[in-house]
Amino acid sequence: MDLTPIQESRADPAPAKPSTLGDRVRQLRIARGLTQADLAGDRFTKQYVSGIERGATRPTNDTLEWLARRLGVDRSFLEVGLSSDEWERALSVLSRAEAAIQAHDYDHGLGLLTEVAERLASRSVPELELRALLAEGWARMYGGELRESMVALARAHELAATPFFTDLDRAEVLFRLGCCRYKLSSTATALALFKESLELAERSSLPCDRLRAKIFGWRSRCYRRQRDWEAASEDVERALELSEALRDPRGQADAYFLGSLVAERQGRWVVARSYAERAKALYEDIDDRANVGKLLNNLGGLSFLLVKAAPATENLKEAFAVALEVGSQADAAQAVSSLAQVHLRTGEVELAEQQARHALELLDGRVDFLDEIGNAELVLGRALLEQGRLDEAEQHIQIAEKAFEQLSSSSHCAAAWAAQADLAVFRGDKDRAVALYRRAVESLQDFRF
Repeated sequence: MDLTPIQESRADPAPAKPSTLGDRVRQLRIARGLTQADLAGDRFTKQYVSGIERGATRPTNDTLEWLARRLGVDRSFLEVGLSSDEWERALSVLSRAEAAIQAHDYDHGLGLLTEVAERLASRSVPELELRALLAEGWARMYGGELRESMVALARAHELAATPFFTDLDRAEVLFRLGCCRYKLSSTATALALFKESLELAERSSLPCDRLRAKIFGWRSRCYRRQRDWEAASEDVERALELSEALRDPRGQADAYFLGSLVAERQGRWVVARSYAERAKALYEDIDDRANVGKLLNNLGGLSFLLVKAAPATENLKEAFAVALEVGSQADAAQAVSSLAQVHLRTGEVELAEQQARHALELLDGRVDFLDEIGNAELVLGRALLEQGRLDEAEQHIQIAEKAFEQLSSSSHCAAAWAAQADLAVFRGDKDRAVALYRRAVESLQDFRF
């Protein structure tokens, strides 16, 4: 295939990579030394070719094939500005980026997406552009770059609104926007987005069970934050049923993980441990070390709640090691924070202080981990309280309360109020202590670990 005219036109300082089908037809026609009448030949009129070049006329599939042969290029080049080989190369890089992000290697994934953007520069390839934007949004969300994630997903939302895409595509974008809003602690907005996403997916009449399972899973997180245990449990069950029907081990693992978190918050610790162990086994089967580490952290906390301090410490140390292995600073912070809680409750308050401070250093700037930042601040405040450093303790307990307020989680706030009540007792202010204890009880505290 002779692509010389295309390559020569790209070297020209004028717009080298035409962005529309009409632009490409015109540039190739000129490069071949043809007039509009020459290109039309006996098949079309000059006016018809002019309409294609101006974007006023959309050629049929047969016409595209004929024009491609006349101009000596792939039909795909006329349609999207990429030859078949270029399309395959761009698709290959994009698929590798998506796989890297699925494996939690966000930096590598973003690097590959930069390469995709370079390959698609000044070309209109909506299908690949949307996939790249969705992948970028996901990678930046998990990397803690929430504002940048929202920018990418907003662009994806605008692109998906065009007629080129289906309701299922639009549902995928809304789902990811909902996830990002959840990470930003905008729980009500996230719920609204998940609802709209679910409605679009189901209305599309296209296969959407995998997406529905993910929506139910993430929506359960919102309900859990709002302490609506029944709704959270129902969504976990729906996600699990769909994943089992699809024979999707990752989806099943995610559902069991979420089910464990709901059961833990309900005080059903044995059930929570059973679900966590199932999730861990499934993640091990698909070699997802990052989520195995997260499950080890949860199992450590559950072991401690079940009065098994030694296994708890062992699990948490292993969780920390796995987090370092996979390069997840946030997961390492959560493991250290959990260890701090164990040491606080076993009376090793100086070690608890040290580990809580370490966790906060690791989480610095991560607005998507407000719950863990609040937990670490609370442990630090209580560790300082036990050491009689009351003013320092008050400062960190107040920081914890502010973090929990941003989550709109009354159970987490109740834990901060109970800590402030204990501080009031240390200072001999019994009236303030009673008022704070009452406030914590009235908020139906269910925060345990």
